[in-house]
Amino acid sequence: MMSARLLIVEDEVVTRNTLTRLFQQEGYDVFDAADGMQMQRIMARQAIDLVIMDVNLPGKSGIELAEKLRENDNIGLVFLTGRDAEEDRLLALELGADDYLIKPYNPKELIIRVRNLYRRIEALKSQQKAVGHDSIVYDFNGWRLESDSRCLFSPDGKMFRLPKSEYRAMELFLTNPGKILDRETLVKKMLDRELRPNDRTVDVAIRRIRRHFESDTTSPNLITTIHGEGYRFVGDVNIKHLEQPSLNSPSL
Repeated sequence: MMSARLLIVEDEVVTRNTLTRLFQQEGYDVFDAADGMQMQRIMARQAIDLVIMDVNLPGKSGIELAEKLRENDNIGLVFLTGRDAEEDRLLALELGADDYLIKPYNPKELIIRVRNLYRRIEALKSQQKAVGHDSIVYDFNGWRLESDSRCLFSPDGKMFRLPKSEYRAMELFLTNPGKILDRETLVKKMLDRELRPNDRTVDVAIRRIRRHFESDTTSPNLITTIHGEGYRFVGDVNIKHLEQPSLNSPSL
């Protein structure tokens, strides 16, 4: 397999060493860190493809570190932790984690999930290359969403950078106005995986998205809930494709 660069962030030495050996045997180029500071130093020097991280870490928690990590669209994030409370799992998914596994873990399952995540990341990179220099801007009800930066701009100019899962959900809504989108379709677009039993990932993401532009999230005006079916975007959308100049184009 291709030599993917994997960073393990785990403060427990035995677990960190076990994970390192496990993925080295699978052909990964593995780096390891005991806390957020070490993680940031490694990422300043290395182009990391995937991160496996604990929630409980000295200094900044894994949840805090994930907020910064999610600014990069092309880094996969898997939480591997002993914290099995639903609120922890949902918060991690809200922040854009690609997966959340509970210790003790099945090594084979972890390897398969990480391998599949890496394939999705590589596919995303290929899609981005295929798009070339086109940038897409979505204008809706006074708001603006830009594809290049994943930034959402309010009518008064405030900027919100969306995690990749929320951006992908918004992109799907804005390209399908008026259409009912079920949870299966949304989770496939957001995370490129199938919907799981009792999976609330979509509902959590929609709730976070609504907070940006709905004055009353219990009675939304733009993303409405169609009970028993899914969600529907009912705003007015204008989509613009902006071709950016090539790096080889002569300057004027």
